[in-house]
Amino acid sequence: MIALTFILRRCVMLVLVLVAVSVLTFGIVNVLPGDVATAVLGDMASPEMVEAVRERMGLDRPLDARYLEWVGGVLHGDFGRSLQHGQPIAPMLLGRLGNSAILGLITLGIAAPLSIALGVLAALRPGHLLDRAISSFAVGAHAMPEYVIGLLAILCFSIWLPLLPGSSLMDPNENPLNRPEALVLPVGVLVIGMLAVISQVTRAGMIQALGSPYVRTATLKGLPRWKVVLKHALPNVLPPTVTEIGMYCGYVIGGLVVVETLFSYAGLGQMMTNAVSYRDIPTIQAGVLVVAAAYGIGNLLADVAALLLNPRLRG
Repeated sequence: MIALTFILRRCVMLVLVLVAVSVLTFGIVNVLPGDVATAVLGDMASPEMVEAVRERMGLDRPLDARYLEWVGGVLHGDFGRSLQHGQPIAPMLLGRLGNSAILGLITLGIAAPLSIALGVLAALRPGHLLDRAISSFAVGAHAMPEYVIGLLAILCFSIWLPLLPGSSLMDPNENPLNRPEALVLPVGVLVIGMLAVISQVTRAGMIQALGSPYVRTATLKGLPRWKVVLKHALPNVLPPTVTEIGMYCGYVIGGLVVVETLFSYAGLGQMMTNAVSYRDIPTIQAGVLVVAAAYGIGNLLADVAALLLNPRLRG
């Protein structure tokens, strides 16, 4: 009962957050300096042409009326039309979102178990060479932004050692899994950034768990070391680690914008970057709302996983 109440409360909070994000995003993009109609037509357009485009786009209407019309369309799956491409945003957004989801899910599928494994290995002998090496790598990776790691990866594996393509340029409608070599560097950059934090969170929790009374009792009973670590210590470390992984979904989503732009990957992040450059307001609004929803759903799933892993929280 406690778990069900918690999940329902989180769902309500997610809806409220999405409403707040929609209001803030719509308000901010509509008060930015410059005229959208002028950005669409160019500086050489006549005032009559600019005014005609403003009327066609509804920019002469009150802000609250335009917001309610936009929200009503979103609730029916209509995100409007792209000013840059002149086509409906929903199908274009769906394809780009699928490409970004492939990149993000592969990253999470590699980084999550690898981070936990590295954190456990570092905690088994704290202060020794392996622990110092993993911790040094984590600190160094966390200190470097994604674009720096990405540029170094391109320099090493595409220029000095021409093993992998330095660009993931492809048609937005193409399945990225058909070109796995184009995914290696973008996924590698995102994985390195995620390893830096999650491995250290796991290490800290595992060191605390290995020093707890129930682990010492299991050791004194003569249980093998691997059984003590995997069956007694690790289950108590996983819930906070899984929660941290859910919180780090925001890093993956934010990192996608940088990584997709750097590697020319046809995903949601690249689409939003191009939309900002073009002042494509409907596409910007749709992209931000989808990113906020993905972030909130990722955190919700992480909380549900933490409840399943910790019987004391299920009520």
